[in-house]
Amino acid sequence: MNTILAFAGSNSSTSINHSLVGYTASLVKDHEVRVLDMVNHPFPMYSEDNERENGFSDLLLSLMDTIHNSKGLFIAVNEHNSYPSAYFKNLMDWLSRVDSKFLAEKKIFLMSTSVGGRGAVGALEVADKMLTRFKGNVVEKFSLPNYGQNFNSQRGIINDELATTHQEKLNFFLNSLSSQ
Repeated sequence: MNTILAFAGSNSSTSINHSLVGYTASLVKDHEVRVLDMVNHPFPMYSEDNERENGFSDLLLSLMDTIHNSKGLFIAVNEHNSYPSAYFKNLMDWLSRVDSKFLAEKKIFLMSTSVGGRGAVGALEVADKMLTRFKGNVVEKFSLPNYGQNFNSQRGIINDELATTHQEKLNFFLNSLSSQ
């Protein structure tokens, strides 16, 4: 069985992107999905000095192993001022210092949501470029605008058109995992 690693690019305990990635994981039946709550994955702000003095934490190395052992990834990035959060950028900085090609051969379903009408599309675009730089293969992208109007914590995506689009993109992603 193929394992999919799922996480949000946010370390907020109330992350709406964590809700979106968790909902997406709940729709998967033919693969094991491991959802990480990044609240449990704190990392200091990256600096060469910090790396030289402290090296790589066990938590970081464990996350790297989990990524390497997964067949694919669900990542939902949050947006701060039209860009991915500092937390997400910092996470990518640390992971890329361990292995600059840490996403090689990993298929990714990249998502975003926000309370606004653009659905964090700015962060989605930046994250897409960032992930491909580390050799990730972004197979599908999905943006959910107006989170409060289009998502319900019990039912998931409640806008029929957006729910259909999300499901189609998810199916395409899952089929791509099977074709490896």
